[in-house]
Amino acid sequence: MPAAPGAAPHAETDDVFALAEALRGPILKVSRKLRQEGQKVGLTAQEAIILGYLKRNPGAGVSELADFEQISRPTMSSHVKRLEAAGWLTRADDAQDGRRQGLSVTPAGARKHEAIQRRRSDWLAERLVRLTPAEREALMAAAAPLLKLVAVGA
Repeated sequence: MPAAPGAAPHAETDDVFALAEALRGPILKVSRKLRQEGQKVGLTAQEAIILGYLKRNPGAGVSELADFEQISRPTMSSHVKRLEAAGWLTRADDAQDGRRQGLSVTPAGARKHEAIQRRRSDWLAERLVRLTPAEREALMAAAAPLLKLVAVGA
């Protein structure tokens, strides 16, 4: 984003910082509320992320999950064991590497994950309907740039 002609050299940095300040609070509040809605279904945010990842990447192992979430393997292993004990994940031996086990979401786990997604979407939709069409359009336009902020490698 080049600075406007004649603008002070730090004006762009100031604008970006002001935007960061303006967005930080609302993003955190919305994130917190979505997390709370998910917990009402009986899943932690971490467990929902794990189920979602495994739905998209069946057969991934504990190491891959830990790398994805940037947490230790023992911590991820604890999460996986809880999900497995609840009947939401299964393990299968890897045909090519006998030391490795791949993880898959069970039908019950898929239903649980869908319930959390639905609850979060319902909560958000109930609030979005209160906005004007122009406000909803502005949020739709902001969705892609917000995702770029957290894209892998960003």
